[in-house]
Amino acid sequence: MPAEEKIRVLIVDDIDETRENVRRLLQFDRDIEVVGSARSGKEAIQLTQQIKPDVVVMDINMPDMDGITATEEILKKMPFVQVVILSVQGDPSYMRRAMLAGARDFLTKPPSIDELTAAIKRAGKMAQEERERSAGTFPSGAAVPGASHGHPVGPLGRIIVVYSPKGGTGVTTIATNLALSLNDPQNEVLLIDASLQFGDVMVFLNEQSKNSVADLSPRAEELDPDIVKDVCFKHSSGISVLAAPPRPEIAEGVEADHFFKMLQYLKQIYRYIIIDTNSYMTEVVQTALELADLIVLVTTQNIPAIKNANLFLSLSDKVGIAREKIIFVMNLFDKHNSISPEKVGETLRQKIHYVIPFDEKVVNLSITRGVPLMVDNKIHPISKTIIMLAEGIRERAAKMDDIGMDLHLKK
Repeated sequence: MPAEEKIRVLIVDDIDETRENVRRLLQFDRDIEVVGSARSGKEAIQLTQQIKPDVVVMDINMPDMDGITATEEILKKMPFVQVVILSVQGDPSYMRRAMLAGARDFLTKPPSIDELTAAIKRAGKMAQEERERSAGTFPSGAAVPGASHGHPVGPLGRIIVVYSPKGGTGVTTIATNLALSLNDPQNEVLLIDASLQFGDVMVFLNEQSKNSVADLSPRAEELDPDIVKDVCFKHSSGISVLAAPPRPEIAEGVEADHFFKMLQYLKQIYRYIIIDTNSYMTEVVQTALELADLIVLVTTQNIPAIKNANLFLSLSDKVGIAREKIIFVMNLFDKHNSISPEKVGETLRQKIHYVIPFDEKVVNLSITRGVPLMVDNKIHPISKTIIMLAEGIRERAAKMDDIGMDLHLKK
């Protein structure tokens, strides 16, 4: 944000004393201007439309409308506004709910002056970038988000999680080849190995990375394009890779909340973020699924795999994950097996969108060589199906961009 332009802040809290305390904390910062205050969520929505602040500092617990609901409503009407949530409860579940609602930051009450001003300045910078992103132009000399990666000014990136509740279904093969298929000079792709303890993405690429998720996730509060570029591995194909930690015990240092904030930032740099996962519902995997714009759900003709896919779909319905964001894939398909994709789709009440044929010899050779099919065997039926999957994802992402849609958890 230009030095002469102050960050305009609206303070929202139902307690008069708290509003005044926050105002006092901010009044001596020359980069911040408090332009209004509101006593309720409903009043905050009205004032935001009237005075158009850059940042709303929002209490989470208010009697008429909670801060999370107010945040959702504000961002529907004013998508450029950034919200910093304040809460007396530091529970990670509260933070995830706030971030899923669109909040830029989450602070525990009472925040220190340094914490609060730093959060507001980060949010204020983002507010300006969002306005300029929408306008399609940036001032001469301005830093464009993701510019060091060559990322075009445009919509935020989309997170695609490849997941199966049953191991051995080919998730890593699909994730790796999907990332390669989606990559092009105009649409940078990041492949993240979220199977943190025993991830194999780098093995599938026949590469080694000195850095991993454990080196980037803890720095979620201080990320910039240069840090991301330094930590991520650049594959010869053009995709970037964020590897799993080199040893299982290091994975314990990757916290779900940091992983959440890291993904939020990476969406500013990469057009597509492909996340390879294991079958266990770790906190990191749950976080990835919560943030996903699309979930590539993988099953096979194997009865346990179908059973587990059904359990996952039932769980998704219960927690409110929209079926619209699930792309159902049957992998390792054997035409001689009597269990057909149509029968599975009918039984699970979820259409199977893509069927990837079984070719053990070709896939094993690809893994052994560390050369994905999308690198040297694009004409194989497996590759052709993954290319179709990638094209389907592009089409869905474009539709989401057209209507400003995020298929996150329904509230």
